[in-house]
Amino acid sequence: MTGEHQTLALLLFSAFVAVTLAITTWVSRNRRGSAEEFYAGGRLFSPMENGFAIAGDYMSAASFLGVTGLIALFGYDGLLYVVGFLVAWLVVLFLVAELVRNCGRFTLADVVAARMRERPVRVAAGTSSVAVSVLYLVAQMVGAGSLVALLLGGTSEAARAWTVIGVGALMVIYVSLGGMRATTWIQIVKAVLLLGGTLALTVLVLVRFHGDLDRLLLTAAERSGHGEAFLAPGLKYGGDWTARFDFISLGLALVLGTAGLPHILSRFYTVPTARAARRSVVWAVGLIGGFYLMTIVLGFGAAAILGPDAVRGSNAAGNTAVPLLALDLGGGAGSTGGTVLFAIVAAVAFATILAVVAGITLASSASVAHDLYASLRRRRGKPHSEVAVARVAALGVGVVAIALGLLARDLNVAFLVGLAFAVAASANLPVLLYSLFWRGFTTRGAVWSVYGGLVPAVVLVVLSPVVSGSPDSLFPGVDFQYFPLQNPGLVSIPLGFLAGWLGTVTSAEVPDEAKHAETEVRSLTGAGAA
Repeated sequence: MTGEHQTLALLLFSAFVAVTLAITTWVSRNRRGSAEEFYAGGRLFSPMENGFAIAGDYMSAASFLGVTGLIALFGYDGLLYVVGFLVAWLVVLFLVAELVRNCGRFTLADVVAARMRERPVRVAAGTSSVAVSVLYLVAQMVGAGSLVALLLGGTSEAARAWTVIGVGALMVIYVSLGGMRATTWIQIVKAVLLLGGTLALTVLVLVRFHGDLDRLLLTAAERSGHGEAFLAPGLKYGGDWTARFDFISLGLALVLGTAGLPHILSRFYTVPTARAARRSVVWAVGLIGGFYLMTIVLGFGAAAILGPDAVRGSNAAGNTAVPLLALDLGGGAGSTGGTVLFAIVAAVAFATILAVVAGITLASSASVAHDLYASLRRRRGKPHSEVAVARVAALGVGVVAIALGLLARDLNVAFLVGLAFAVAASANLPVLLYSLFWRGFTTRGAVWSVYGGLVPAVVLVVLSPVVSGSPDSLFPGVDFQYFPLQNPGLVSIPLGFLAGWLGTVTSAEVPDEAKHAETEVRSLTGAGAA
């Protein structure tokens, strides 16, 4: 890219960083320092504000960069990510949002521990929440590295590494100083910027094809080199039975995983009532639905205007399709319009990454402090000491995410997020649903459910083609691939539910009917909710 691209994009990105740091500084001066303030922003946000923040949390680098790149490379099969990401919100809306808001205070473990022995349940749920958060963070780091490689011409691995480190440092600052209130406002600003930028690009793509969607799709199919197969199922997931099972596994992970994501669940605690939580989800579904419809146009637009070869030539995983499309739509390399549009899109993508990593880091640090730290101590710590631990935990999570982000820099970000969704659906969703709806659920069942989903999911990923045994693996030079699927959800999600059932039926513990009744009334009515 030219020096103009670099300079303008960096200026715009610096402006966003300056605004968000100003928000964080202002919030840090006006906060009360309580746990409720740090974890839940004082529960003062309106449904519309929280809806925008949820959309900002969910519309990540995987959506903006990864999904668009997959559609540009694989057509219909890339589109399946969009369907999975969007349908997942029906599960959240009808089964999770209102009940979680009524039953918990800050984290997933609060919901489960309401009727179980606290210590083992909090340790298990906290561990799984941190694992999911770190996997999700890695995807954002990879997206940041891909953008900078494109911005600097793809020649400097050092620049890519320093970008990942810089993003990690900023996310620690946001969380440590501002807590949930600063993170929420950063999400809202980012959501508005991302929706505005995506809308502008979508309009330009449609103008290029005179509003004719048929022509857009046919041109994309023609330039793809696959013809009509580009618009039909099977290009990525239909080659053999392994690929088809991989598709089923991915679909299960995407549809069920959202309801188990710690940073999404924590957003329901930032509003004053369960009704507000439900209305937040309605706002979020509308915003997210509109965004994903636009990414479909952008993905096929990148295939039709740039061609998959150009997309793959810039980044093998397709993570840079959107910035390249913006460059072309603005007039091409060297043009003023292309320079401005490329810079805006690159800056919006950076903003997306920063905002999402702040939300995930806050959720994981809350799990460390509120669940793991508080449970492993003999006595619950004072709220202010717990918040101090959360700030230190944010630093630790940031370091781990940076290290893994540097290792996984050549994988598609949407694919990486698919792994995080699989772990969330395997470890967090079974224990959450059992706790809310099964009268006879016990502490052993809860612990077995978490570990019975978490351990198989992580082990199967390690033994899959993602890590070794193929040219695109993390370690292409070695081969310990024993599990053929890239996404473990098809196996690990049922195992999580099975382990929870097995742990419960083999437990000698008598379920506490009174606590279940109390939880049921509280979840459905909000009586006694925090």
